Amino acid sequence: MMVMIVITTSTTAPPSTGTTSTSTTKTSSSRIDITWRRTGGDSSLTIIQCFPNGKVVLEVGCGAGNTIFPLVTTYPKLFVHACDFSPHAIMLVKSHSDFNEERINAFVCNVVNDNLCNRIMPSSIDVITLVFMLSAVCPKKMPLILQNLKKVLKPNGHVLLRDYATGDYAQVELQNRNRMISENFYVRGDGTCSFYFSEDFLSTLFIRAGFSIVDMNIYCRQIENRSRNITMGRYVQFLIITLPLKCVLPVTSL
Repeated sequence: MMVMIVITTSTTAPPSTGTTSTSTTKTSSSRIDITWRRTGGDSSLTIIQCFPNGKVVLEVGCGAGNTIFPLVTTYPKLFVHACDFSPHAIMLVKSHSDFNEERINAFVCNVVNDNLCNRIMPSSIDVITLVFMLSAVCPKKMPLILQNLKKVLKPNGHVLLRDYATGDYAQVELQNRNRMISENFYVRGDGTCSFYFSEDFLSTLFIRAGFSIVDMNIYCRQIENRSRNITMGRYVQFLIITLPLKCVLPVTSL
């Protein structure tokens, strides 16, 4: 039986500044939740697509599990690997009422330094999700993460990315506060970092790592803050990437 997997994670969307009152959408996708779409020719096709039951998903930077628990609840035969840099986040996942270790493998992992193959079989993942995760990493270390992901992704598997785009209101605010570390890379007041992706940067990053771009678009949401009398543009990148068969690393090289 074929099923459609649509990831909905409105609770993990980028934080808004101030009170939101109105919004508009400018994107090829009409939904605010994470629905990746590719339009071409005479058809429009959803790319967390018609996967049969029994597929395996890896979420990198799972947080408290706001993506993975709706997935495992909706699709009884789906198995999810979930990792996060934070031990506290993994504790929250494992303490969730819907956590089942037969369906979810949750573990602490620094994907820059820790080999994913120590926890996951090589070339065993159908879909990897990166939801507001890559932007927290120094851009010089991003290629290391992609090489790590390649080890566990199946031939022709997909990577789905949702992250901050250049021009976002938060980037403008950080720029005005002189919080820039390097081009499009900033440090917030709480010490955490955030990178804002351009389409050129993202496509070059993944293509150099051996991936192929399937689809890329930017979601724009206009948020009106009436108390401050301002309208804020929130920009989010949506990217679908696949790993060609020729780029899959042999097990002997892991």
